[in-house]
Amino acid sequence: MPRALKIALIFIIAVAIGGTALIFSNYYANGDQIQNEANDIQKNSTPSPSSIVIGPTNIADMVEKVSPGVVNIETSVVADRFNDSFFYNDPFFRQFFEDMMIPSPDIQQGIGTGFVIDEEGYILTNQHVIDQADKIIVNINNKEYAAKLVGQDYELDLAVLKIDAAEKLTPLKMGDSEKIRAGEWVIAIGNPYGLDHTVTAGVISAKGRPMKIENRIYKNLIQTDAAINPGNSGGPLLNTKGEVIGINTAVNSEAQGIGFAIPINTAKEVLSELISKGKVIRPYIGVWLQPVDSEIAQSLGIEPSGVLVVQVIKDSPAEEAGLLKYDVIIAVDDQAIADYEGLQNILETKKVGEKIALKIIRQGKQIVIPVTLAEKP
Repeated sequence: MPRALKIALIFIIAVAIGGTALIFSNYYANGDQIQNEANDIQKNSTPSPSSIVIGPTNIADMVEKVSPGVVNIETSVVADRFNDSFFYNDPFFRQFFEDMMIPSPDIQQGIGTGFVIDEEGYILTNQHVIDQADKIIVNINNKEYAAKLVGQDYELDLAVLKIDAAEKLTPLKMGDSEKIRAGEWVIAIGNPYGLDHTVTAGVISAKGRPMKIENRIYKNLIQTDAAINPGNSGGPLLNTKGEVIGINTAVNSEAQGIGFAIPINTAKEVLSELISKGKVIRPYIGVWLQPVDSEIAQSLGIEPSGVLVVQVIKDSPAEEAGLLKYDVIIAVDDQAIADYEGLQNILETKKVGEKIALKIIRQGKQIVIPVTLAEKP
């Protein structure tokens, strides 16, 4: 073979081998790049809806742990069916028909929830759950116990019961309701409509909600969208740690997903008093008051601020101090009073037996009257 032809063939073979090597090199380099890009996409991509976890995943474990400390409460109120009757209370009617009218007991049943607060058998619930009850039965771990009412407070809607249980009880741990935030997950356990140990979950919707229910005024409630129904009253509202942060109290019947609970810190402040004294001792002045609106202010020639005394209670601190009807209270110990709530907020910081200075307006003149606070009946 001529020399020139050999050189040409060697050149062609070398070019072919080099090209093949270059192709394989680019293939593997591009493969690594594609794989790296795929890993980055997988790492930064949004997961599919089926893989998103909403809410805490330990609710079931927490509920299993605290459930033995949640109790069902059944109450009975006995009333004479005819004692509330207009005819039975009428002397003329009773004179002729009393022998025919034999009162029969009318037993009204009620249900609610509570929770154990210590191993001695003390149980915390709402006051409205046991209000005027003649008989209170606590059902815990499928065992019934007759409960004794230890203490109650109408204004705060709190009550403490006591049972003598042979078994070891599981008290629930109280949390700190001051530290909770809107949006945090909460769990309610109760006895709605008699459905034993019903668990519902939601979030804290808001804090510090004022609410008036019948004649009871709540100043500071936790709002939640966890389902709360009749029978839930008195049950615990828990955080995801299983700590009680509220006492389920009411539900807005005109809306969905709006329930309320008393902050547990409110209960902790008065718990010892309820157990040791059976009530919450509050100081009071002894007057009936009315807000000073623009019309009253104009008639008295004063600014529309403060509270108007419309009645002085007999044998009260106010009567002893010389307060009169139509006096306008504008300050307590140099703290200005804008309305009734402002006066109550100041009195809540005082103690029975403490002396306060009321600044009042009487017949257009400002005077100061010292008042010694007594226990509110």
